Amino acid sequence: MQDTDKYKLTLKEYKSLFDKLYTSLCIFANKYIENIEISKDIVQDVFIRIWEKKVEFQDENNIKSYIYTAVKNKSLDYLKSKRYKSTDNYASADIEKLEAVANFLREVVIEETSSIIEDAINTLPNKCAQIIRLSIKNFTNPQIAEELGISINTVKAQKRIAYQRLRPILKDYFILIAFIFDNN
Repeated sequence: MQDTDKYKLTLKEYKSLFDKLYTSLCIFANKYIENIEISKDIVQDVFIRIWEKKVEFQDENNIKSYIYTAVKNKSLDYLKSKRYKSTDNYASADIEKLEAVANFLREVVIEETSSIIEDAINTLPNKCAQIIRLSIKNFTNPQIAEELGISINTVKAQKRIAYQRLRPILKDYFILIAFIFDNN
């Protein structure tokens, strides 16, 4: 493949990609690191490296995969580093488990699906969105009603509205969502 066939991000695309993926990548890195501040640094380092080295991609479709892989590798490098080993002994077997492809792919699917669900919830009216988020956190209808200072019937009605609106938005992602909830 010639250099002209490679794809380079424009500054606008780079910023948009950063804004779109930053939060889910931080959460993804944190699954490895278990320290959100270090996870944020890792994600920022990956984006800085991509920009400074003007990384070229085969096409637009492999950018997200590349970034997730880079964050995973940088997270694992951190876990293997002397600084980390001196403060927290992480067993080699645990690192090998984290490196496993199946685990990596599952975590990517979870983060992507969580992002899709959150985007869909953000389309709901505020009260519906609050109720659905609490419901996802395993709050019961009475607990949601108490938390939000509303009646149980209001909770039920708002859930019905939310489900009616979410169903068409999330219908194409049913298999991903089922995978997440089946494997947790």
